[in-house]
Amino acid sequence: MEASGWSTSLSSGIVLSLVAVVWTMLWNNLQGLQLQQFVSRHLSRHARRLAAIVDPYLTVTIAEYDGGRMKRSDAYKEVQAYLQRATCATGGGVRHLKAETAKDVDALVLSMGDNEEVADAFRGATVWWLAYSTPPREDNAPSYWGGGRAARADRRFYRLFFLERHRDLVLGEYLPHVRREGRAVMVKNRQRKLFTNLSGDGYDADGVWSHVVFEHPKTFATLAMDPAKKKEVIDDLDAFRKGKDYYARVGKAWKRGYLLYGPPGTGKSTMIAAMANHLDYDVYDIELTSVRTNTDLRKLFIETTSKSIIVIEDIDCSLDLTRARKKKKKANDDGQKNDGDKKDGAEPPDEEKDAGGSKVTLSGVLNFIDGLWSACGGERIIVFTTNHVEKLDPALIRRGRMDKHIEMSYCCFEAFKLLAKVYLDVESHHLFDAVESLLREANMTPADVAENLTPKSVDDDADSCLAALVEELEKAKEKVLAKKERKGKDAADDDDDEY
Repeated sequence: MEASGWSTSLSSGIVLSLVAVVWTMLWNNLQGLQLQQFVSRHLSRHARRLAAIVDPYLTVTIAEYDGGRMKRSDAYKEVQAYLQRATCATGGGVRHLKAETAKDVDALVLSMGDNEEVADAFRGATVWWLAYSTPPREDNAPSYWGGGRAARADRRFYRLFFLERHRDLVLGEYLPHVRREGRAVMVKNRQRKLFTNLSGDGYDADGVWSHVVFEHPKTFATLAMDPAKKKEVIDDLDAFRKGKDYYARVGKAWKRGYLLYGPPGTGKSTMIAAMANHLDYDVYDIELTSVRTNTDLRKLFIETTSKSIIVIEDIDCSLDLTRARKKKKKANDDGQKNDGDKKDGAEPPDEEKDAGGSKVTLSGVLNFIDGLWSACGGERIIVFTTNHVEKLDPALIRRGRMDKHIEMSYCCFEAFKLLAKVYLDVESHHLFDAVESLLREANMTPADVAENLTPKSVDDDADSCLAALVEELEKAKEKVLAKKERKGKDAADDDDDEY
């Protein structure tokens, strides 16, 4: 009995060995490509089934940046906002929280820290969100952000875990629900912000902008300006805000350019604040001299959001974007022709002298305004301000780039009456006639008028403030008359010389 069993086992072993040899020969030597593919498919399917039994969870990963860190992902921001609400409502077992100031000055917005997990329920299914980050890549692969801190910052992600049997529910319904709710939370908690660009390697993990809460109180109701011109601006802004379908129909990017020009103190900056408050937009204030290249300028634009006003103040002073650049270039070309080869100790060209400064060009600014990249996103207003519009290159301010030109002029009588009402709470006074007459002959900015109307002590009232304004207007009138007299005398002298 034992011998028979041993013999049977030996026979079985020999058979199995023969089968293995034959199988190996068939697999390696026969041209059984279709057989190999068939077996591989079946083995892979069974391997997946085995893996599903061992680990029945699927994952979806949402990265902070799309397009090689070119633009912060909208989906990431929406998930972040959604999880802030979930974290605040339930805690979800999160042990380490991050706190930020909220719209309510006494409240905080909580979010989970790295490597924390929060659970969420949706229509009977439980899912889990994990926040984590990874170090920057160590290889030398090119990055859109170059070598700045953003390129060296940790890469942040949210990872969603859920059971395989809930795949259709999670992908088809839950994730769209998260994005919708996240957008609603973002709108509810939104604080309008004033952004500025950081120079050098100052880019942080959130991008190329830093910000503070925008709290400027100026509105069109308190803006000293000709009422008809003010209404024209307000109507234009309202038409732009409601013009999404119009811009799509005519094939234009949903943006609009405003050029504000006039003497210092005429209200260009306060006009921008009034525009932002009227539209409920964020403000991005670009310091061009801190922007090193045209590529960096493009980065700044890509990182702006919709419903925003992008401002470059005193653009005639920011860079060499004026008419003088043509004369300067011609002078440099003539100088190079006359001087011949450069000698030791000679003055280097401007490009070499400014090697460490901004290299933004007029072409870069023009592409920023209305090039292909300007269509990234929508509902943006671009505002330039200048004290000397005549100095700007015509290509910079033509219609289509700066669509609406708004002159911010000296104070008129209608603007004065608004200031008197705002600062002194008076709508009529016996000195109004004198002020009206003097404003026709004297040049005084709304800022100077407002300063004279501001009470300087507890004893000041409407009478004293208006009297002080009349006195200052008299002085301004004398300056205007003296200037005209000098100009007339100079013109007479020139005529005598020609004679």
